[in-house]
Amino acid sequence: VQLVESGGGLVQPGGSLRLSCAASGITIAVVYMSWVRQAPGKELEWVSSINGAVATTYYAESVKGRFTISRDNAKNTVYLQMNVLKSEDTALYYCAISPPYSTHMSFRGLGTQVTVSS
Repeated sequence: VQLVESGGGLVQPGGSLRLSCAASGITIAVVYMSWVRQAPGKELEWVSSINGAVATTYYAESVKGRFTISRDNAKNTVYLQMNVLKSEDTALYYCAISPPYSTHMSFRGLGTQVTVSS
């Protein structure tokens, strides 16, 4: 299994980014895919998940209404659209095979850095 994240970068507060996670070795349609982040000096924080079968989505309260998780089964890719970014969203974002509300990751990528700063 390989998960490769992309799309991170430096953005000003209020800006947007879209993260992508390309999966190989597994079909995302049959598992929960999640985004988990880790800010400097802080513990892992679960951000969002999507159910593989029916695309039910789940969000942490801290990102609800600002972030949107989605998937493209044909491309075996998961996305995280992040809008109205805040400085507290600054973190290393991991794509993971992981259930909702959990930071336990069966598999994860190397992460993509998101920095929100003016």
